[in-house]
Amino acid sequence: MGTIDVVLGDITQQEVDVIVTAANESLLGGGGVDGAIHRAAGPRLAEAGSRLAPCEPGKAVATPAFGLAPVKHVIHTVGPVWEDGEQGEDEVLTSCYVESLRLAERLGAESIAFPAIATGIYGFPLERAAQIATRTVRSLPIVDRILLVAFDRETYEAIVVTLGEDRGRSVP
Repeated sequence: MGTIDVVLGDITQQEVDVIVTAANESLLGGGGVDGAIHRAAGPRLAEAGSRLAPCEPGKAVATPAFGLAPVKHVIHTVGPVWEDGEQGEDEVLTSCYVESLRLAERLGAESIAFPAIATGIYGFPLERAAQIATRTVRSLPIVDRILLVAFDRETYEAIVVTLGEDRGRSVP
C-alpha cells in the first residue's frame, strides 16, 4: 500500500497526477473547491466537463487538467446532498471515492488529491464524511500516493483524527 497524507492547503497547488473535484451534475463549475479548481484550470475545464455531463451522484468522469500543470487530469465526482442520512448518502459518498480511485488507476495515476467531498454546500456532516473518506481510501490501495486535502483547520483535524495518526502537513 502507498501513503495517505492529510494536507492543510489549496488543492490546486498540489503536485499530483490527478486532482478530484467535488462537482455538480452539470460539470460546469460551481462554488467552493469546484469553483477554485475551475478558476485555476481555466475555461477549457468547463468546456470539457460539459461534453461529459450530466454526471450522476456517486459517479466520476475525467478531463484533462488544462491550466493545473503538473496535474494531468481532473476527476469530477458528484457527492450526495445531505438530507437525513437515511437516503443512501453514505453509499453515494463511498462511491465517489471508489469510482475516483478506480478511474485514477485506469488513467495510470500514481498520485491523487481529494477534497472533503460533499462537506460544503451539500451539507454532509464533516466527521461522518471524514470517516467514509479515510475508510474508503484505505480499503482500495490502488494509487501509490493519496492526499486528503483540507481547505480549513476544522476539516484537517477531522480527517487526521479519523486516520488515527498525525500524518498531516501544512503547505501554503
